[in-house]
Amino acid sequence: MLVVCPAETKLKSGSLHDVAITCDLRLITGLFGDKMMDEVTQPQKMRFHVETKRLSAHVSQASCKQAKIDLDTDLSGNPDAFNPAELLLAALTACMVKGIERVAPILKFQYQGVEVQVDGVRQDVPPKMESIRYRIVVDTQESDQRLSLLHDNVKKYGTVFNTVSPGTDLQGVLVRKAAHE
Repeated sequence: MLVVCPAETKLKSGSLHDVAITCDLRLITGLFGDKMMDEVTQPQKMRFHVETKRLSAHVSQASCKQAKIDLDTDLSGNPDAFNPAELLLAALTACMVKGIERVAPILKFQYQGVEVQVDGVRQDVPPKMESIRYRIVVDTQESDQRLSLLHDNVKKYGTVFNTVSPGTDLQGVLVRKAAHE
């Protein structure tokens, strides 16, 4: 099988031009064993694994890595654990905080702390989170423009944010912490 592979060449004048090189896919396969070219050139995708076990009619326990968290799976509710909807909201807030932790060094964004508050409204039929409102409070002296840039990055690069957003009316603000807060 022959394929066209994009390549770059430098001409004597120093300019770059795209050229097409015809190569035999069997040769490429021979270089990488039985892996396809995409498997060799593409970065590995992150994978996650969580296990949950019912401990009683009142609580279940989820575990991943070295962590465990009690879950409210009681039909009457359990005030000592997060129910599934609260866990979803907690995952969203953790995603926002982690996103800030990740992009702050890249943006050279200086801050002393972050708090996130969320409120969700559940739709009954079909059951789903209908809307979520959030407020991210950042303790910082950065400019309003830099706060806006940070918020854009939280919305653009958050795994949980981008998973929840398409199916939910997800809206919120990122604000500077007031002196009295």
